[in-house]
Amino acid sequence: MELKTFRGGIHPPYRKEATAKKATVEISLPAEVVIPMQQNVGAPNTPTVNVGDRVEAGQQIGSSEAFISAPVHSSVSGTVKAIEERRNFTGAMVQCVVITVDPNQPAKWTEKKDVGDLSPEQIRDIAKEAGLVGLGGAAFPTFVKLSPPKDKPIDIVVINACECEPFLTCDHRLMLERADDLLAGLKLMMKAVGAGKGVIGIEANKMDAADMLSSKLAGDSAVEVVVLEVKYPEGAEKMLIDAITGRRVPPGKLPSEVGVLVQNVQTAVALYEAAATGKPVIERVITVTGPAMKDPKNVLVRIGTPIEHVVEQSGGMTGDVVKVIIGGPMTGWAQKDLSAAVVKGTSGILALTKEVVDANAEQQCVGCDKCIDACPMFLVPNFIVRYARRGQWDLADKYGARDCFECGCCSYVCPARIPHVGYVRKAKAEIAAAQKK
Repeated sequence: MELKTFRGGIHPPYRKEATAKKATVEISLPAEVVIPMQQNVGAPNTPTVNVGDRVEAGQQIGSSEAFISAPVHSSVSGTVKAIEERRNFTGAMVQCVVITVDPNQPAKWTEKKDVGDLSPEQIRDIAKEAGLVGLGGAAFPTFVKLSPPKDKPIDIVVINACECEPFLTCDHRLMLERADDLLAGLKLMMKAVGAGKGVIGIEANKMDAADMLSSKLAGDSAVEVVVLEVKYPEGAEKMLIDAITGRRVPPGKLPSEVGVLVQNVQTAVALYEAAATGKPVIERVITVTGPAMKDPKNVLVRIGTPIEHVVEQSGGMTGDVVKVIIGGPMTGWAQKDLSAAVVKGTSGILALTKEVVDANAEQQCVGCDKCIDACPMFLVPNFIVRYARRGQWDLADKYGARDCFECGCCSYVCPARIPHVGYVRKAKAEIAAAQKK
């Protein structure tokens, strides 16, 4: 059977064996959590608590009046120790609420209510109040995606269950462990946007999840499981839409332009949980793995937990670690230290050795055009890099710097080891700064 896919892409070693069959475990609470006020695409939040305040798990501690934003909540019960700038996983200084954790945490959100009678407006409100964002890493506010323009109706909701980044298995485990919640969350999303069809796109290396979900959907004509080729970045929004529906989102446009809404596995599970129990986004499942991690596993961790605490709870790292990455190896962020905290979009913590990390120095482009062949967005990455190096931001923009979603395929195939994504990120920042002037 020929599997659906898209044009371009790459086939890196996937390295998921260490954690794919390990059930999710909950780790202990740290002594304090550090909760950034900026955990979403869009406007940051303003703290709604003060130093010395007692807060409860699930209490809103930051909000914004901006449309594109998502409130943040305390992930623990405790006392506000400080409100100050701390460095986040990208290296940026952001305002954070630091909370000393009470060792005695109350049990909450154990009772579930029926969600069948919720209206589309109620579902959107729940997503907003829960602070729900894209938990695959994009961190775009979910209620905004559930509120498409009236002139762009959605007829298909796609669940991105590809998890195409190497090493990561947290979505795979959620599909196996919380399949019913995933399907319930998908149905809520379909209802919120009025879509008559739901599709779960799963890569062929997760057939146990595909088979389980298919068996649960027997007799349900509104939702289907589509098995896709194992290829990176199969789970990228525009690539996934192309592979499943054949529709192509125009450059600079959103999936609503072609009548499709895409959401991540963990986002769907969290939406159902918020609707059924009232629980906001205060924790998530992440994969802690890599050849330099002593005890790789999938863990349920509270938002704001320092990375170093998560690593300690996974047995620590071996002495041959050379790089720690937050997220996946293709799109994640290398860390100078482990003081940053887990946020809503954190999907993994990777401890890598020299065997995995390419330490070769950047060289001059050899004009092989492999980056063009691999680019799933039909861009010309070598030209973007050329103009970014020269500081010619208008030309970098002309060749699609802002259309790049930083998948890293170009960097992966480049024989000159040019870090294309780094140049693209710099170009995007400069273009945005120029537009503000």
